[in-house]
Amino acid sequence: MAKKNKSSLKEKKGVSISEITNLSSIKAIQDKRKVEIDPVALRNSILNKDITALSRAITMVESKNPKHLEQANTIIKGCLPHANKSIRIGITGVPGVGKSTFIETFGTYLTSLGKRVAVLAIDPTSSITKGSILGDKTRMEALVKDENAFIRPSASGDTLGGVARKTRETIILCEAAGFDVIIIETVGVGQSETTVHSMVDFFLLLKLAGAGDELQGIKRGIIEMADAIAINKADGDNLKNAKLAKVEFNRALHLYPEKESQWAPKVTLCSALNNEGIDAIWDIILEYIEITTKNNFLQKKRNEQNKFWLLQTIENQLKSDFFNSPNIKKELAEQLKLIENNQTTPFAAADFLLKIKSEKSL
Repeated sequence: MAKKNKSSLKEKKGVSISEITNLSSIKAIQDKRKVEIDPVALRNSILNKDITALSRAITMVESKNPKHLEQANTIIKGCLPHANKSIRIGITGVPGVGKSTFIETFGTYLTSLGKRVAVLAIDPTSSITKGSILGDKTRMEALVKDENAFIRPSASGDTLGGVARKTRETIILCEAAGFDVIIIETVGVGQSETTVHSMVDFFLLLKLAGAGDELQGIKRGIIEMADAIAINKADGDNLKNAKLAKVEFNRALHLYPEKESQWAPKVTLCSALNNEGIDAIWDIILEYIEITTKNNFLQKKRNEQNKFWLLQTIENQLKSDFFNSPNIKKELAEQLKLIENNQTTPFAAADFLLKIKSEKSL
């Protein structure tokens, strides 16, 4: 009888017995995922260096589900006493400079020294499709297999500078999981450098020689933020150009005033592909950490970063609450039509909407 029912199902629905079994397996997995999450148990697993638990917690942090947000906050608070013990490094550079290759080589070098390394790679989100490739794990094939390394690609979304909205909380979770070095890779476009700079201890700028990239040295913004400049792909026929670029960058750095950290940014050469100059970069970072720890700049910088992210979080939440208000959504559509018909100005429309929101809050 059972065979007849299955055969009938196959004839009527076009579904094979194997497909029925697969569907049952998928449902079982989905039911398993619906099991209530215990934030305390998840936190304890993270403290025991459970990578699966860490990945699950990061997924909750990145979720927009209010329930997940509440659970994530509980986990983060539990992890906070065990955080703030890593070296946080921001790495940026124009597309094509070799960031992924450098990070893989650099990360592998650190794990060879006995360090545990977490890489938080921010992938740009398409403004058209809203999708991201999230391909950093495929680009770092050797590092992803290293048991002392953890790579977490995240979509940048529509947040400031293309930096993932919850990267700050992810750093805390990774530190609680016992990672000594946290590397944050920027998308290398727009204002992402500014945002990453506000959450790391050391900011490394990767540059190219012989591609006109050294001319960027005259631009104040990115150079002022850099604690070191590494000219990558300094090998083969490009070595001569790299040495000339190093001289140019050193000249440019002398034009800037002394930093509050009392640290003089350094310029160095490296070849991530040939694994050359990587140890020198790590020595520079350690020297920076030693100097800024002794003069208390490192702690002061982290305190200022925490204040910045407090205000940033409040600003983001207020913005989210404003645009998610049903009343505002309706009135915003009306105001946009008025602007299109030249019946009001953007400023008057904004003032009108803000007054509506204010009145609703009273």
